[in-house]
Amino acid sequence: MQQQSFFWCPPKAAEIINPLPQYGDLPALQQAAEACQACGLRAGCRGVVFGEGNPRARLLLIGEAPGATEDELGRPFVGQAGQLLDRILAAVGISRAETYITNICKCRPPGNRAPVEEEMATCFPFLAAQIALIQPKVLVCLGATAARKIIDPQLRITKARGNWYERFGLRVMPTFHPAALLRDPRKKRPVWEDFKLVRSELGK
Repeated sequence: MQQQSFFWCPPKAAEIINPLPQYGDLPALQQAAEACQACGLRAGCRGVVFGEGNPRARLLLIGEAPGATEDELGRPFVGQAGQLLDRILAAVGISRAETYITNICKCRPPGNRAPVEEEMATCFPFLAAQIALIQPKVLVCLGATAARKIIDPQLRITKARGNWYERFGLRVMPTFHPAALLRDPRKKRPVWEDFKLVRSELGK
């Protein structure tokens, strides 16, 4: 397992620090996120896409930011990429209902561009609090942007995918974003292989 330094990495999942302790559960945290105006993204989107799923999920899936369909419906990963993700999960025997799905940034960037570092840093406390409240066993970073924020700013997703890392005292698997699979179907098999490793880890 690869080990690299990170600014917030306690030794055990049970010791994850909630950076927003005043919000003691996910509904309260979501309410705070929906009221947030700390960066410019909120002014340019329909609403906050906080995340959804099992509040005690053992698997937490993390993307970069909502797209147009997600912004319209207020739910993460419900467009074409999200539907493909559902099929990949089903192919390895994981139900979406068992997971929790969210993004680094909770608001859609203009034109579906990748969020910039300042936007991610502003929104990151909400993600950290989600991790602390859910206390999953495994994190999956969907795409290079999420993986660079969680694991290493210099990470190259083509080399990193399929390898286990440890962050927040948790096992972390980076893999390609489902949208990349829509552009290049050759990436489907590597992602399927990555999720088989995830399923195996969850089964331990």
